[in-house]
Amino acid sequence: MAKFIAFNSLVLIIATFAFHCAIVNAKISSSMYINWGAHHCQMLGDDLQLVLDKSAGSGAQSKRTFLFGSFEMLIKLVPNNSAGTVTTYYLSSTGTKHDEIGFEFLGNVSGQPYIIHTNIYTQGVGNKEQQFYPWFDPTADFHNYTIHWNPNAVVWYVDGIPIRVFRNYQLKGIPFPNQQGMRIYSSLWNADEWATRGGRDKIDWTNAPFIATYRKFRPRACYWNGPLSIVQCAIPTKSNWWNFPLYSKLSAPKVDQMNSIRSKYMIYDYCKDTTRFKGVMPTECTLPQN
Repeated sequence: MAKFIAFNSLVLIIATFAFHCAIVNAKISSSMYINWGAHHCQMLGDDLQLVLDKSAGSGAQSKRTFLFGSFEMLIKLVPNNSAGTVTTYYLSSTGTKHDEIGFEFLGNVSGQPYIIHTNIYTQGVGNKEQQFYPWFDPTADFHNYTIHWNPNAVVWYVDGIPIRVFRNYQLKGIPFPNQQGMRIYSSLWNADEWATRGGRDKIDWTNAPFIATYRKFRPRACYWNGPLSIVQCAIPTKSNWWNFPLYSKLSAPKVDQMNSIRSKYMIYDYCKDTTRFKGVMPTECTLPQN
């Protein structure tokens, strides 16, 4: 039977931070490790602090690889003038034909809202972007960002509210990520060539260091143990609870929540960009995604 990671509720108080890599009584370090920029980031308790300055950005990744599950992280984004910065939280496999499911948070000048950017790749092909303004200040406190991924659908949640669904329509010829194990990645990096107003607003390095904090990474998911996992991780067992029929589609109240957020805060939907696709829209754009 495929192994899984159980969810444990932990409350940790983080006292102080310094701009170097350190692991002290770490909890998040049991599931993740710093994979770049270690000279100025840190794990402390159940917190991961990523830093961007002129020397480099920074990032972390999960120790294990997964196929299906529910992946939670609390994130507090870079405050004040964050123009040109991108903070990320995503699942990805490797290689030129990789799968990917993710959140990217595009910074902005002070007083202007962040952009929550979502996308999904299958076999190296993405081009399925949807973007939202947050309905809260994502820099003032931690907010929960969850990717729920099972054989039926991928759902992006913010503070328990679904903002997007991508359903499995493989039988209609639409690729779906279900053949490759993926790790979780988090990063903070310089993307001022494109991130804010198409690159017109650059990073103001006088505000460096830029800091994003991640807390309580909780992967409740099926471990990837090679091709056998494609079957094992898709079975609706007690261990693989995310595969139960209850999670095959959103409940009516959740659909109402999602529709409300999308009607008020969505600012870009690839399914409505007829110019980009020259009028020949992706097939999934004509199919229900609730």
